[in-house]
Amino acid sequence: MQHRTPPVRLLAALAAAGLMLTGCAGATPAGNVASTASAATVDAATPRIVTTYDGGVQVLDPETFEVLGDFALEGFNRINPAGDGRHVIISTAKGFEVLDTGVWSDGGKHYAQDPAMTDIAFPTSKPGHVVRHEGKTILFSDGTGEVTVFESDDLAEGQPEVETHRAEEAHHGVAVELSNGELVLTLGNDEERPGIVVLDEDGKEIARNEDCPGVHGEATAAGEAVVIGCQTGVLIYADGAITKLDSPTEYGRIGNQAGSDESVVTLGDYKQDKDAELERPEQISLINTETKSLTLVDLGTSYSFRSLARGPHGEALVLGTDGALHVIDPDTAKVTNSFPVIPAWEEPLEWQDPRPTIYVNGHTAFISDPATNTIRAVDVESGKVTGTGTLEDTPNELTGVTG
Repeated sequence: MQHRTPPVRLLAALAAAGLMLTGCAGATPAGNVASTASAATVDAATPRIVTTYDGGVQVLDPETFEVLGDFALEGFNRINPAGDGRHVIISTAKGFEVLDTGVWSDGGKHYAQDPAMTDIAFPTSKPGHVVRHEGKTILFSDGTGEVTVFESDDLAEGQPEVETHRAEEAHHGVAVELSNGELVLTLGNDEERPGIVVLDEDGKEIARNEDCPGVHGEATAAGEAVVIGCQTGVLIYADGAITKLDSPTEYGRIGNQAGSDESVVTLGDYKQDKDAELERPEQISLINTETKSLTLVDLGTSYSFRSLARGPHGEALVLGTDGALHVIDPDTAKVTNSFPVIPAWEEPLEWQDPRPTIYVNGHTAFISDPATNTIRAVDVESGKVTGTGTLEDTPNELTGVTG
């Protein structure tokens, strides 16, 4: 059974567990080294990029690639933007922790200060997917099946109030809360992940589909249609109904996707070899949430799960192992450009190992090359490399904030 509980103050729950966090009010989150007094007013929003390396996380200037903040963190850590243009969620051995990149906008004014780790945390086992949608941040715990939802902007005030839900069983899953309060939630356990359930704002089940073996990943398209990947296609939830789109092949796994507010089409990967130790696919999938259709596009090169992104106008972007950034028109399913950016590379067998990764901010794609410890800035429309930075540490995951 799923459970939706009213908002609670997470601080109170942590205090009861003997894990009380210290906090302070104001524009700078709890636990920051910097204070609000140290923030400088700047002329415009100041983006920053964030990368992980073996043993820590770094915040970089996106123009000079100067390391603005370096934070030691043991183990393999994953990073996702929190959704407020300022903070980054780090999935660590302790749960979900929060990094303040030190840039933000408020009331038409823009601020910048030194990055800092905060004391904001959501302790859990096996922290999983982080989803941002309609001003909300949604955290899914693979270890407990608990879903934590909060207003993204509330991170500026410290530990946020949260609303919690719980999946029927713990599993590697994901959840999306829609603007009307509905919750799209995956189903599964340690042995199988068969589909999704949709709950209304009161926690009542309103839709269910269990024809989605190996359910994994999500993307939201323009019009708030949610697409969930399966080993046999995808599920689309829109306008109160779930639609199954079957893969054109007997086994056609879509597990990683990228959506855009500028397009009704989501971009997905596509794998056909069920028995492969590591399949190196050369086709991507485009899922049209309006026409309820699935189209495959041949790239002529393979890619990895960190190769998918969207451009400023909804373009589908894929970083190929040929070292090129491939630009695809999602409406025509045609490859419109292929820009060489980095040397050719091969996806490693271990998914945690560094591999080239793409992160897009506006018209600029940032592309890492772990083989040379570099990050390149590329104009999405012209393909021109506008900047290159060389790091002392090998970059792994890559993301950023808008400021």
